[in-house]
Amino acid sequence: MSNANQEPQSELIVTITVNGSKTGEIIPARTLLSEYVREHLYLTGTHRGCETAKCGACTVLLDGKAVKSCNVLAAQANGRNVTTVEGLDDHGKLSPVQQSFWDNHGMQCGYCTPGFVIASTALLNENPNPTIDEIRFGLAGNICRCTGYTKIIESVQDAAHRINKGS
Repeated sequence: MSNANQEPQSELIVTITVNGSKTGEIIPARTLLSEYVREHLYLTGTHRGCETAKCGACTVLLDGKAVKSCNVLAAQANGRNVTTVEGLDDHGKLSPVQQSFWDNHGMQCGYCTPGFVIASTALLNENPNPTIDEIRFGLAGNICRCTGYTKIIESVQDAAHRINKGS
């Protein structure tokens, strides 16, 4: 049974550069960026947690800035650059942030880790030598339910050190 008051789902063409590769697709206008990267591009490192922009598991870089992709329509990313956690590595070599999270055990279950890695990358791109308070502030939009955040902060500090010494 169809509802006469229901509007048909409109569609649009989006062209987004994701992790350096240009994508183009016709999608429903209401498609969230998190849904687009997971369900259309199969980049499942972007996790969908709360879907209310409170947990940060879905964080991606949009033109270099950290955004919660569950709170952004894919149409808003049209013509722009998106980087997911899969796009941070350099030809199979982990980025300094990814390597620091691995080496310093900055994760437990790992569900929040991609969001923290992306948020940390954005933070260090803007402030390559943050204080502990600046790290806490920079990551405040991301939630981890497993750790006490100590290892996450240590991971960001280590990543800053690696970046600053050029490795």
